[in-house]
Amino acid sequence: MTTTETTVSQEEQLPRERPWQQVLRIIVRDPLSLTSAIIIVLFVLVAIFAYQIAPYPQEGAGRTNVSNTMLPPSAEHWFGTDRLGRDVLSRIIIGSRPALMVPMLVVLFAILIGAPLGAIAGYKGGWIDELIMRITDLFLAFPFLLLAMVITAVLGRGLTHAAIAMVISWWPWYTRLVRGVTISLKERAFVEASQAIGLRDSVIIWRHILPNTISPVLVQATVDMGTVVLAMGGLAFLGLGSQPPHPDWGLMISQGRSFILKQWWLSTFPGMAIFIVVLAFNLLGDALRDIFDPRQYQ
Repeated sequence: MTTTETTVSQEEQLPRERPWQQVLRIIVRDPLSLTSAIIIVLFVLVAIFAYQIAPYPQEGAGRTNVSNTMLPPSAEHWFGTDRLGRDVLSRIIIGSRPALMVPMLVVLFAILIGAPLGAIAGYKGGWIDELIMRITDLFLAFPFLLLAMVITAVLGRGLTHAAIAMVISWWPWYTRLVRGVTISLKERAFVEASQAIGLRDSVIIWRHILPNTISPVLVQATVDMGTVVLAMGGLAFLGLGSQPPHPDWGLMISQGRSFILKQWWLSTFPGMAIFIVVLAFNLLGDALRDIFDPRQYQ
């Protein structure tokens, strides 16, 4: 056996990396991507164990303590207290739950609505494609935040209504993304082979088209997480999202803006939390886009 044949034989015996292993390996090797992933994981853990981590969980949930109003950052209250004497750090920690969990649900439901519609439009074509895409264009004609504000104003203020409004204004982006991917996929050999053996269109879409759109959808969802976090904070800042006394980063910024010159900590620390989370999701999304970009392997 020649040296070349031996090398090929050894390579064939090596176990192939699974996609998630390859992604993890690339992220670990990139310091910026690794840092952003660690930040996201830490914030998720903080959200899960918020009441165990918060130094004053009752104040974080909304209980007032008028004897400690407007205290600056100190060893007892690291981020100071607000105008009702509540510990700002505890409010930020417990506020991480709606700040992270709600955007995750918004993006998830937007994908569940938009991705199947995009796959159907791209695969079927014709009048079905025209109908779905004209409805999609109708939603995309309005800025998503403005549309979410209008829907929330109609439904009523509150975190649930704000989340519903964000889903309604966000699903068209995934419809357009998945439709474009589907148009390229339906010309592939595996789709033509599925059609040749007589598989139904619904089976081809669900078993062959949608699974192959996961990569671009995952990249878009990661970037969208940061945007939705910022948008939900904006709705809360305008008084359309979470309502007092529930902790919300955007609401905390709104309540502290009147005291920004003297009690700067009221708005600064919640704003920093939003900034860090949004930046981490954007950096991770950029890293995933580089990983899944097929041009880098050409």
